[in-house]
Amino acid sequence: MSWYPAAMPSQAGKRYLVTGANAGLGFFTAARLAGAGAHVVLAGRSPERLEAAMAAIRGARPEASVEPLVIDIASLASVRAGAARLLHRPSFDGVVANAGMVHTPATRLESPDGNELVLATNVLGHFALLAQVLGHLAPGARIVTLGSLSSRLSTFRIDDLQQLERGYDSWRAYAQSKIATQVFAFELDRRLRAADAPVASIVAHPGYSTGGRTPRVPGVNEPSTAKRFRDALQAAWAQGKHRGAEVPLHALTAPGVEGGQFWGPRWTTKGPPALQTPTRTSTDAAIGARFWAFAEDATGTTFTVGA
Repeated sequence: MSWYPAAMPSQAGKRYLVTGANAGLGFFTAARLAGAGAHVVLAGRSPERLEAAMAAIRGARPEASVEPLVIDIASLASVRAGAARLLHRPSFDGVVANAGMVHTPATRLESPDGNELVLATNVLGHFALLAQVLGHLAPGARIVTLGSLSSRLSTFRIDDLQQLERGYDSWRAYAQSKIATQVFAFELDRRLRAADAPVASIVAHPGYSTGGRTPRVPGVNEPSTAKRFRDALQAAWAQGKHRGAEVPLHALTAPGVEGGQFWGPRWTTKGPPALQTPTRTSTDAAIGARFWAFAEDATGTTFTVGA
């Protein structure tokens, strides 16, 4: 693990928004950015957990510049209210669309807006958020969306994203939502390029990153002894979330990263950031256009890129 932590340019003067920043990959992403000198807005739905995350960051680096944004990414009303507050702040140099649901419910649940909950949390909320804040990004900004290895392990039912017609399955709900996430991010990059917009959309997946192989951070990551033991048995193919966060950090800050790229750990499930090849489904322009229209309808949002 001599590669960790990966080198990062100074982020002094930069401003970033990280969703789901109170725990897991989002926390370690925000902490590294703040440690490198950036001002970071930590978004999450729990004020208490956001305060714990900021206290942990400041405990390690008292000079860190961080602030909270309480937002429930599964609720469109909360997303719109949160985005409205962001528009009164200086522009951002990047967004890490990290918030998501990994441990999916056993039965089908709906968001406050009537969308299937996993889909609403993992992609539709970010679709609505980015539709509002895209014009508030600085030239050269990067949008990094968290993809997943599950995109290689499931088919994509573009005609049944709400998990209604063919029955609900918790694994498929997660995998479908993460494929949709990647489809959205690559379609966003195509539209940004077509509009000649000075913003890039990149997808990054963290491999197999687990809490039991992650350092203990009070109020942020406190795995039980049993979980640490179980996750230690997977050491050959698993890494901690602090290491998994290096992939989105690289996509966000490293020189030479371009829109439309797909980054992940070098050894698929673990290791330093490396450029990888996404699935054909994720990058299919026809599927991207269909999903965009679906997401606009599901969120009641018109997402216009460019003039």
